[in-house]
Amino acid sequence: MRFVSFYDRDGKETFGIFAKTEHKILNLPAAERALTETVRLPQTLLAWLNDPGRSEAYILGLYENAVFHHQADFWYHPETSLLAPIPRPQKNVLCIGKNYKDHAIEMGSEADIPEAPVVFTKAPGSVTGAGSAIELNSAVTEQLDYEGELAVVIGEEVKDVSVHEAENSVFGYTIINDITARDRQSRHKQFFLGKSGDTFCPMGPSIVTKDAMAQYLPAKIRTTVNGELRQDGTTEDLIFSVPELIAEISKGMTLSPGDIIATGTPMGVGKAMNPPRFLQDEDEVSVEIPGIGTLTNVIKQKA
Repeated sequence: MRFVSFYDRDGKETFGIFAKTEHKILNLPAAERALTETVRLPQTLLAWLNDPGRSEAYILGLYENAVFHHQADFWYHPETSLLAPIPRPQKNVLCIGKNYKDHAIEMGSEADIPEAPVVFTKAPGSVTGAGSAIELNSAVTEQLDYEGELAVVIGEEVKDVSVHEAENSVFGYTIINDITARDRQSRHKQFFLGKSGDTFCPMGPSIVTKDAMAQYLPAKIRTTVNGELRQDGTTEDLIFSVPELIAEISKGMTLSPGDIIATGTPMGVGKAMNPPRFLQDEDEVSVEIPGIGTLTNVIKQKA
């Protein structure tokens, strides 16, 4: 299943899934209200992920019922403006630096290949959805850069989990573009400020459940700028696998449903080009991962 978040016709955040055979979206809470006598679903995807009674089988049954009845009031067309699947994460977005050998080298040298995961975070307020603008503020940065990444969404609470069992905590996968102000990052000697500006964490367009994504793994990651291919990688080249990342991060720290881990970016970032090529006003950046979709955003200069 491919889960999405969007505003319903009353302007409230809600969530749904893409139809299997047609390019349309089912508003799950609206369908439940129309087709059942009980209300089990919360209003948002994050709330549903944290619901102890959460059931994917129930969602699937609701979907099959909705397909049979085919009422237009709970089906939405694909031009619906999507939010990030989790528009406001409950914690900082966890990110992994230099998790591809070639990217670590392009940003420094072989000495920069890490022996343990490099973990940093992006502020929840940096999250934005597919189709939204990425803000370029020239008073803050002149070196805005992209990083296309596969992100993991946690589905079960875990702490001190083993590598062997870590996969059981995964709900699904999404795309993140880890937008970075390279000059700000260098000036402050750390990652947070240079990566946490408003709109610096485009996410989406959907979260694909673990079972549905299995056929697409290892995932192919392609990033383009104005149609020009910049990144062409595969998660087969991750230095630290998804289970290894979850096991390491969960040592002494609880991971909760809805927590997000961006697993790192392959080589091809703008900073590493000769000469460097940073993002400019009106540039269109797209990150594509088969099974999840394409995350496209346009750079907009702040007035």
